[in-house]
Amino acid sequence: MASNSGQAWREHAGEAALLVSGLDPLMVKYNESIYFDQVLHAQDIAGSIAFARTNTKGGILTPAEFQKIESGLRAVEEEWVSGTFKIIPGVDEDIHTANERRLGEIIGKDVAGKLHTGRSRNEQIATNMRMWLRDELRSIEGYLRAQPTRWSHWMLSYGLAFASDLERLREVIKRVNRSPLGCGALAGNPFGIDREMMAEELGFDGLLWNSMGGVADRDFVAETLQWGSMLMQHISRWAADLIIYSSGEFGFVRLADAYSTGSSLMPQKKNPDSLGLDRGGHYLVRKGVPFRETHHISGRCVALSEQTGTPMNELSYEQLKGVDARFGEDIAEVFNYEKSVEMRSAKGGTSKAKVLEQIKVLYAVLAWFSYDFISAG
Repeated sequence: MASNSGQAWREHAGEAALLVSGLDPLMVKYNESIYFDQVLHAQDIAGSIAFARTNTKGGILTPAEFQKIESGLRAVEEEWVSGTFKIIPGVDEDIHTANERRLGEIIGKDVAGKLHTGRSRNEQIATNMRMWLRDELRSIEGYLRAQPTRWSHWMLSYGLAFASDLERLREVIKRVNRSPLGCGALAGNPFGIDREMMAEELGFDGLLWNSMGGVADRDFVAETLQWGSMLMQHISRWAADLIIYSSGEFGFVRLADAYSTGSSLMPQKKNPDSLGLDRGGHYLVRKGVPFRETHHISGRCVALSEQTGTPMNELSYEQLKGVDARFGEDIAEVFNYEKSVEMRSAKGGTSKAKVLEQIKVLYAVLAWFSYDFISAG
């Protein structure tokens, strides 16, 4: 059975001339998106003001009517910001109908009813979504301005990864920040509206040139989600490393109490012998031992460490010599951190010279981003 609220919704949406019976209450509830898309209130109001301003230029609205509409819309926005806006269930289907309903209450329906002249709900929704995504993406951009630091090779790996994320983000913003406003439902606006004027007022970089594609396209949403997924992959890997490095076995970082929930957050004790296995294998390779054989020799060293209860770096030269005669007295250097990292001297490695080289690269990347950001305005 149709409801009064369903009939009210139809009348508010301008459907009364075509559909005389009210919507089923379940359909009304199913069709409402106001509790989700109310986050678009600022973008919806900004777009409406820009549209009304351009319609004033085209003679659709008088200057006095535009002044009423603009002041009314700004009053509606103040209610959203202050938290005093009252949503009417069954009437306010979405953010657009809610704002228009409230505008009519403030300035009168006669003038408020002219706001939508020549504008399709399709282009309004597409414009709001693009503006909201653009604003949110730009706020994310501020968190990705990686600063070069001397946390050495490990930190630089993430600095450069986040720099790549920032580069991709700016490409996404370029494609998101195109205006569909003025495209109409799909075939274009019949009143010769100035699309460039509206795009400039709303901060868009340019126009979507095909009206049908402009209102139907949602690729920009999928691309944003894809970018976010890639960013979260990097953040997830970074967080996993920090959890390990904050454990007792490493102790490289300490999590503040405000960001800790107790020992259950920490991973179980890690066996560091795998590091000795790796270092010992490389040592033996430099001694001329075939790489595949080094794995077995290093494995026997690990077994000896476990059997005797002696940490790998405390096994004596005599004990190691008993495992394989090719161990030399310089085996102690395997456990010398400074000497170990200095051996990784190829480009992109963790030796001091190569880390400094990477820092220069990161500085150059950030300088380019900074220049690009400023020049883009």
